[in-house]
Amino acid sequence: MLIIQNRMNKGKKRIFSLVALFTITIVTFAQQVGSNSPYGRYGYGSLSNPSIGASEAMGGISYGLRRSQQVNPGNPASYSKLDTLTFVFDIGVSGHYAKYNDGIASQNFYNGNLDYVAMQFPLLRNMGASIGLLPYSKVGYNYGRGQTTTDLVYQEIYNGSGGLSQIYGGLAWAPVKYVSVGMNMGYFFGKIQHTRQLPYINNTTLARSSTNTFSIRDIKYDFGVQFTYPIDKERSFTLGAVYTPQIKSKATVYPYDRLIDPNSGQIVQVLQTDTLASQSFQFPHTFGLGATYSNANMLVGIDGTYQLWKNLDYPTSLDGMSNDNRYNNRYRINAGAEYTIDPYSRNFFQRIRFRGGFSFANSYNNVYIYNDNSTPDTGGFKEYGVNIGFGLPFRSDTYTGKVSMVNIGLGYSLLQPDKSYMIKEEVFKITLNMNINEFWFFKRQFD
Repeated sequence: MLIIQNRMNKGKKRIFSLVALFTITIVTFAQQVGSNSPYGRYGYGSLSNPSIGASEAMGGISYGLRRSQQVNPGNPASYSKLDTLTFVFDIGVSGHYAKYNDGIASQNFYNGNLDYVAMQFPLLRNMGASIGLLPYSKVGYNYGRGQTTTDLVYQEIYNGSGGLSQIYGGLAWAPVKYVSVGMNMGYFFGKIQHTRQLPYINNTTLARSSTNTFSIRDIKYDFGVQFTYPIDKERSFTLGAVYTPQIKSKATVYPYDRLIDPNSGQIVQVLQTDTLASQSFQFPHTFGLGATYSNANMLVGIDGTYQLWKNLDYPTSLDGMSNDNRYNNRYRINAGAEYTIDPYSRNFFQRIRFRGGFSFANSYNNVYIYNDNSTPDTGGFKEYGVNIGFGLPFRSDTYTGKVSMVNIGLGYSLLQPDKSYMIKEEVFKITLNMNINEFWFFKRQFD
């Protein structure tokens, strides 16, 4: 009997190439912004949804989603669905067009970035694993606000950059039929910088610029479970739940105060500042519950998420707000569906996966707002989202049933302020995701 190892050697080369790509992606990903929202001035910026790829086009559902050919880090219990012969690679990019309107003036921005990279592979029978790089939040803003004193009128300028991400590794195990448990452990990291510039009152020819920078480094855990009830050979119902414990992190805030000549941009004088060590940064307990129903042609699902942000610690020196009025407990609802005319047809059009969904959430953070009398107040917003998408199969294996796909998604989100004098934000987003399924862990035998 002759055993041909050629396919295995190709698999090893592919793994090496993907590990190299993953390493490069970490460096690239850390430099991505992909946001111009002025609401990034407060808290940790604009939060990202944990759904990726095809899930995002279905409104962002993930907790009850259980598929063998799709990476789903939103619920780590899903990894055990993978068979023992398949390797899955997922990568996604996106472009954004954003409109900001305060009722008087409006401004538009274009943006784009790498969204995520993830891999999934089998370990043992009924046990799967995944590694990947995911966003948590994004900060990227630049805006000004007019101020008046008894002696002069001047402009305050605010800008910020950075964000938080996580490199995760996850395991899932199905100890008994129809039940799976899983866990992600992630390295939670990122750097955020906020800058405020205004004229130096004692010398109006100079500008005073104050920058605060901090970095987060911590460990993040996600625990998931899924229960599947098979109605018959083609129909099933899956219930999933996820819990993420609170993170209590300590970090140093580095202030940098200087006087700048606005004509040349040169630093004239560095002012004395004190480093703020061991500042408390907290992240919430998160609870998620979701369900999906699927048959041979269709999948529908709904998710609910609740995060306990209220009264969490965050340094007052960064935004001037207190723990009492900075955060709101956040809730989010996602719902979506996918339909395929005939997944086994030879006709390309009949194998296209049509997707759609919607989402609704409140803001986890409040912001300072000023009315015509410059009286400070705080307010938040509601977020509405609509998505559609298509899964285009570009390589199918009729023997194993494995399908690699290019997923295209279109999304619209609206941030509707709760109060007047706040900015309405509209974002149009296009996503491109490549989902590659490979038959790697197989030895062909010939007599």
